[in-house]
Amino acid sequence: MGGALFFVPFDLIQVRGYSPAGAGAALLPFVLLVSAMSRWAGGLTVRFGARSPLVAGPLVAAVGFALLAAASKGGTYWATFFPGIFVLGMGMGITVAPLTAVVMGSVDANRSGVASGINNAVSRAGALLAVAAFGVVLLARFDDVLDARLAAMSLPESAAVAVDSERAKLGGADFSGFADADLGHALRAAFDEAYVAGFRTLMIASAALAALGALSALVLVEGAITPKPNSRGASSTDRS
Repeated sequence: MGGALFFVPFDLIQVRGYSPAGAGAALLPFVLLVSAMSRWAGGLTVRFGARSPLVAGPLVAAVGFALLAAASKGGTYWATFFPGIFVLGMGMGITVAPLTAVVMGSVDANRSGVASGINNAVSRAGALLAVAAFGVVLLARFDDVLDARLAAMSLPESAAVAVDSERAKLGGADFSGFADADLGHALRAAFDEAYVAGFRTLMIASAALAALGALSALVLVEGAITPKPNSRGASSTDRS
């Protein structure tokens, strides 16, 4: 989730023309759903155990990522990005509270601070690694699609030089200063298409990883969370 959502604002702002404020507002349904559903999902964990929501949540999130991959370049926000963001928010809303419960319930109460610290550290480090890895994937796909588009165009030398200088900006490339406006628009469209192709690849990869997360929960997470005595004689929760 952390890796995938890092690239969503770039697609919204650089390719689809959203303002920074509009891109932030586009993600509000996700934030609201995760916040609103966490208490309810925690109740499910108490009643039915952690495994079921930790399987269902990532699977729903996988559908959300797939919907984001399918978002067309044209159309309104409600018809393109909202369905994916809404479903992704539902999936993560189901997942977050049970995941925290499993982590915190796996140790004695006197070690809950350590468990929380490890959970947060792994989460932050995982997101950073995902951004780096996804960046490599996005760049490779972007270059492949852009090179294919440029090969079909007969670019003058000055345009080829401009393309090389703007390539590193990905979806943020600017050709508005071209004397040949039609060529500038064609290059802009090629860069947009290449970035969208890379973005879709990332969303498909995220959907696959979310599905693998559901599989790992099915195999590795035990069902119920029951109290157990800790080393000081008090009780804490653990996976039964």
